[in-house]
Formats: sequence, structure tokens, C-alpha cells
Amino acid sequence: MKKLLSIIFLITIITSGKDKNNFCKIYTTGINDDVVIEIISQELKNNLKIFPNETIGKGSIFFETPAGKTWLRGKPVKIEEEENSLKAVWSLNNQNILFYIKKENNSFKIKLSMLDNDKSNSINIIKWGFNLNATNDEYFTGLFERVVDGNQKESWRKGITEALNLRGQTVEMIIKPTLSLYTPFYISSNGYGLFVEGTWPGRYDFCKEAENYVQIEFEGPALSFIIYTAKNPLDLVKAHTLHAGPPILPPKWAFMPYRWKDNHTNLKKYFDSTEVTAPYNSMVVEDILMMKALDIPLGVYWVDRPWAKGEEGYEDFEWDTTRFPNAEAMIKWLNKKDIKFLLWIAPWIHGKMAEEAKVKGYELPPKINTKRVLIDFTNPDAVKWWQENGLAKVLKQGVKGFKLDRGEEIVPESMNIKVFDGRTARENRNDYVVQYVKATHDIAKKIHGDDFILFPRAGYTGSSKYSAFWGGDIGSPPEGLRCAIIAQQRASIIGFPIWGSDTGGYWQGDLDREVLARWLAFSCFSPIMEVGPTEDRGLWDMKKEPHYDTEILAIWRLYSKIHVMLVDYSFKAAQLAHKEGIPIVRPLFLIYPEQKQSWEEWQTYLYGSDILVSAIWKKNQSSQKVYLPAGEEWIDAWNPEKIYKGGQFIDVNTPLYKIPIFIRKGSEVNLGDLNKLYEESLKIVQTKPDLKSLQEKEEW
Repeated sequence: MKKLLSIIFLITIITSGKDKNNFCKIYTTGINDDVVIEIISQELKNNLKIFPNETIGKGSIFFETPAGKTWLRGKPVKIEEEENSLKAVWSLNNQNILFYIKKENNSFKIKLSMLDNDKSNSINIIKWGFNLNATNDEYFTGLFERVVDGNQKESWRKGITEALNLRGQTVEMIIKPTLSLYTPFYISSNGYGLFVEGTWPGRYDFCKEAENYVQIEFEGPALSFIIYTAKNPLDLVKAHTLHAGPPILPPKWAFMPYRWKDNHTNLKKYFDSTEVTAPYNSMVVEDILMMKALDIPLGVYWVDRPWAKGEEGYEDFEWDTTRFPNAEAMIKWLNKKDIKFLLWIAPWIHGKMAEEAKVKGYELPPKINTKRVLIDFTNPDAVKWWQENGLAKVLKQGVKGFKLDRGEEIVPESMNIKVFDGRTARENRNDYVVQYVKATHDIAKKIHGDDFILFPRAGYTGSSKYSAFWGGDIGSPPEGLRCAIIAQQRASIIGFPIWGSDTGGYWQGDLDREVLARWLAFSCFSPIMEVGPTEDRGLWDMKKEPHYDTEILAIWRLYSKIHVMLVDYSFKAAQLAHKEGIPIVRPLFLIYPEQKQSWEEWQTYLYGSDILVSAIWKKNQSSQKVYLPAGEEWIDAWNPEKIYKGGQFIDVNTPLYKIPIFIRKGSEVNLGDLNKLYEESLKIVQTKPDLKSLQEKEEW
């Protein structure tokens, strides 16, 4: 029999374990004239009560109108129970509010809205929110790749202590430049994950205002979210990753090393004063010839803006023939060397295409007085026109993908503006980056099948189906590398498994050779190892002494070689991410959640299932204390005769060239003699290549 004050709803959870008696109890009650919704699971430690019985003087659930907040209180006027679902209706302010919950496997889908038949006479609901219980030691992570919210530079401020745990922080769920991977999904160490559906902006407070409560609110007339439950955090990540994806599986060559510069100038002389006779851009040629001579592996080369004609180097998808003479022939020359070529693009256009877009109504409103015209990707005609008149040109010339920049920068977010499909710009704001990468993906797939790769810096729920990602313009100080180490793991948690960073950081102060060396090692154990921009210089031509830096060059070669050794390994891990949602990079707590150290040692992570690395970011660090997880035996990759039992910390000597690497005993991973590889690299780079003879061998 249904009861208004206490409705008990029992659902059996099917688990992978032997105990089939685990269950979730979901009930609503009118106790204290306040709405309480508790989800209690024996699978969660201490029978975690997610929705609070004791509130923070507010309530559990609210909706907001222009007149203010209204908390759901009192008894529901209507209850409907069906198999695995429950509906409860409250009548508040002459408005019928619906709470709906449905059990799906080990997750619960919850929706808060007005009843459909009330909308003709409805109040204007602009926001929903709810509060969740938190225990004193609860750990939260996810939501975005940056370390802290606000200006991105705060994520690499000197002295920063925040890391993967979001406890004590607030986060606005609206994309900001340029560390711009966001998705409204986080996991809790108490055994649940929470994902908010849709694209409206929101806000999270992880126990900052009130110590034992998580407060969540999202704009929009309705709110839908999913609560995942699991015995371990990896299952939470897998469930969300597949729900939002599955992530794309790029071609195997996408896991080769990359090289790029921020600005390519066509110089008359190479760095060593050799006259340029090559028919292609001198900086591209110098990179290719020098890396080949130094035996530094290279699989992908990309060119940033400016590359096209016009004042900003991005007009009409037409090459700047002064900067890039014979561009199509250059791409063929690279392809003969088994090097794929990528280009920079933006969601805005310049030149004649911009004028035509304005005439055709393809511009994202509002029209702004600028040479840059944003494409409205909710307009199918605009998408098709942009694809066929822009991207298709260079794709047919042999370009194998794009670096998708600027998707989060000048996009409007006003409630007073509507885009082509009728949504407000506010609701469209987070979704714009998904539309951008999908439009790019679709034309690239049409021309190249599955043989291409895309790299946006901005992403939201659904983006991972179309691309890999790079970590935006992370600063170049030591704390920038620290930020990248955290960003890579956060990206893995929120469903973006294929990720890389600008090795050495993006231009913000002089390039630090020590930070660069440590970053090269870290990037080796990222799915994407892309080296650049390095101040638009080769590492054989650094600004500071030693200009021809043999130590840095040897480190670059060493880790590029290791990264190539791992191409098959990385590709298999990407296949697993695509099929099962298991990330390539795995914070230790995903695999060893029962071990306290796994939640604390964020600089140490698993790359795939069998390689453990401990990234170094501080300067002048000659040793690293590394936690080896219990339950395994770990082989020191630098000294394979040394095998350590897990469950302990060990001290590892870390000269500039060395990152701690351990292989799980019993795996098939064999990196060979790494010390010999480094010595070989040092020997090779001692002889500076002769660009004159290298150029002559090309027989242009």
C-alpha cells in the first residue's frame, strides 16, 4: 500500500559479486515538513546517504524563479510506482513539480521538472539545485581538466597545493579558455558518480560553504542527472565514459610522436646559417631533416596559424604561398617519409568566406563588428557550406586532421540571443564545442574514412566520440607541468582518454630546459606525445646556452623512442577505452581504491594496465619517492634485475633524463635496456648534423 509519509521502494542490484542480496532502498518522506530523498546501498561504505536527512538550513531540492528559490517541502500530492521507477508530485506555488527516479542497472536516473500538462500556465523556472551529504574524509574528482576554477593561470600559480581532489573548491560548469575540457561528471570516494545531463551551465560546491555537503545547481527549466553506484571507482568511470561516448578510436599512427611550432616563418637560412634551397617552408624542412639525422622518431607534424593568406593567416582556407610555398607538394614529401600532416583551424572564418556567410545567414548571432565570423553549427546548411568550401579543400590536399582551436573563446552566452535551432545562446554555450568537432569529424571521415585525427582543446559531454584532445595553453613554469600531470588524469576520469599536452608548456616566460626535460619524459607516457612550440625553435637551437643542447636532444630521442615502442601498447589501450570505457591513463585509486596511498600519490599513475610512472615536476629534484601499489610485484624498467613487492615506498634516483618507470611483473611489456638507449642517444647527438649535405640529399 502506498503511503504519503513513507514510501519504500526496494530494487535488487545485480552485481558481479557472489552476494545477490545487496539492494538499494529509495524513499521519500515528509519528516520535519521537508523533502528527503535517500539512496542507501550496502555496496557503499557505511551505507552512505547521498541526499541529506539533516539539511543545511535550506532543504534537499529547490527550483528557482525570478522571484527566488523554492525548496520542495511537505507531502507529495501524488505518488506513482512502476517497476524500477517512482514518480512523486508536489504542488507548490500553484505549480505541479515532478520528481522522477528510475533504476537502470546500477544507476539511478533522476529528473526534476514541471509536469508537461502544466507548462501552458507555468511559472518561469530558471534553475534547479540539490544538496548531497558528504563524509569528513570524502574525496571528489572530475568535472574538468584544470586544477582549480577561475583564470587558468591559477592552476599553475606558484605554491599551488590543490591537486586531483576537488574537496573545498567551487566549480562553475561553463567552458573557459584555454584548459577547456569540461563535463558535469564527478566521482566520490564513497562509491558513487554523478552526471548531469544537458548543456546548461551549472555550479558545484564541494564542502566549501558547508563542510559536510555538496551543493549542486544548474540553469534551465528542468534538470536530469544520473547517479552511478559501484564497488570501485573504475566502474563509475567506465559507465560514464561509455554513456557519453564511446571515445573515438583513432588510427594507430596517431600514437606516434608529434612535432609543431606556433609560428612558421619561411626563412632564407637554417639555424646554422646554411642557405635554404628547399622548395618548402624552411622551418618545416629544418625540423624534418634534423630529426631524421638525429634519429628522433616523428610520425605527425602539424602547422599552427598563420598558415593561410590574409592579415591573421586564416582566410578562405587558401595557403599563404610566401609562408608555405608548394604546400600540397610539401604534404606529399612528408607522406613519403611516413609523416602525417595536420593543420590549425578555428570555428570562425575570414575573408570572402566570412562575407558570404553573413549574406547567407550562417553567422552565429549576435553579429559582431569583427573580421571573424563564427559559424552557427546548429544550422545544417551552414555546416555543410563550411565543410565543403573550407575543410574539404585542404583534406583533399592530403591534410590528415586538424587542431581545433578557439571553440570556447568568443562564443556568446546570453539568454537574450537564440541560435538557429531555437536554443538560447546560454544553453548552446557548452554544446558549441561539441558541434564544432562533430562538423569537423564528419567531413574528415567522409574524405579519409577512419584515417584521420582531430585535436580540440575544448570539449564537453559527447566530444570524445569525435576526437582526441590537447591540454590548452598550459604555462611553462614547473607548476605548468604539475598542472599537465593533473589535467591528464582528470581528463581520463571524465571520459576523455586520448590526451596530450604542449611539451615544455605554451609561451609564458622563457622555456626552462629542466622543466622541458621532465615534460618530455611525462609526455612519453601520455597517449599523445606532441613536442612544441619550444619558442618556435628546434631543440638544437635554443635561446640560451647551450644552444645546441646535447642533453636535451638525447632526452628527446630517448623518450620518443620509448613512445614508439609503446605504439601497439597504446593502441590496444585505446581499443579498450573505446570498447569498455577504461581510460588509458589511470590514477592509482581507479585500480587500487582500497589503498590509502593511491588517493594521495597523484604524481604516480598507470599508463595502460602494466606500466607505472611517477612524473617529476619540481626543479632540482634528484630523487623521487614512489609508491608501488600492493598486490603486485614491480620491475624497475631502468634496472630490470630489481623487482619490488608492492605496498611500499621506494626512493628512486632521478637525474635529469630519468623518470621512474616500473613494469608489472607478468606483463609482456619489455622496454629493453633504457640506460643503453640513453647512452646511445647521447652519442648520436654529439655530432651536429650538416644541413647543407642533408638538404642536398633530398635532390630538390
